[in-house]
Amino acid sequence: MSELATHKGKCHCGAVSWEIQAPRTMRLDECNCSICNLHGFQHLIVPKSRFTLLSGKDNITTYTFNSHIAQHYFCKTCGIESFYIPRSNPDGYSINFRCLDRTNVDEFEIVPFDGVNWEQNAGKLAELSKE
Repeated sequence: MSELATHKGKCHCGAVSWEIQAPRTMRLDECNCSICNLHGFQHLIVPKSRFTLLSGKDNITTYTFNSHIAQHYFCKTCGIESFYIPRSNPDGYSINFRCLDRTNVDEFEIVPFDGVNWEQNAGKLAELSKE
């Protein structure tokens, strides 16, 4: 695994902010499921141990649907989902790359993921998150 760097991110209004430890070169999943497709979420999965919420704990609201395993966190002020706990990796966070300050990002690759057929493809996400 490449060396980890500190990356900061936030919602649109800045009320919810966080930092993660992740490589400078990133592989992102772009999912076409019902919720990701609607708001353009680009996924970067990190273990919970590499995520720190810096501000906004009381300004987050949670949305769940279908299996209710995924915990989608939205800023109460601006409505942006900058991170959430994914169903495919409940021991980690999925960071919305679009909400990440890219100062410490050297390069990234966006890989399409067929979330419309999530049940058939979820194993692929679990394997990729271990890389």
